[in-house]
Amino acid sequence: MTILIAYDGSPDAKSAIEFAAKHLTAEATLVLTVWEPLLVQLRNHPLAGPAILTDQGEEWQALAEQQAQEGAELARAAGLPDVSHRAVADNESIWKTIVDVADEVDAAVVVTGSRGLAGVRSVLLGSVSNHVLHHAHRPTLIVPPVKS
Repeated sequence: MTILIAYDGSPDAKSAIEFAAKHLTAEATLVLTVWEPLLVQLRNHPLAGPAILTDQGEEWQALAEQQAQEGAELARAAGLPDVSHRAVADNESIWKTIVDVADEVDAAVVVTGSRGLAGVRSVLLGSVSNHVLHHAHRPTLIVPPVKS
């Protein structure tokens, strides 16, 4: 069984990794970070333009790769075996990229935290986990935030 874990570096994403390691067994785990190039961000979220105009192109790609690697290290430390990671540029929407990669690797389950974004950006951009849940056509596990 392959587990695909969507990882954005948020506390909820870290909780999702811990939950998956505790409750799921796998032959392989793929930690996936999806990043949006500036032009995709502007096309998909024109109202959020001022909030996202800090894109640095190749720097964002390198940060996404580092983030995916961080998630893979967390997954290994939590006890998941055979962990790999991937950072993928989004060309349409983050949720669709997650669903497409899940289809590509034939993931038995997609695991995601419930919210990676906060405040205005989450309202403008919508819920990635909600869209994955409704479009993945495969089991999807949304791990809620840890209570403080």
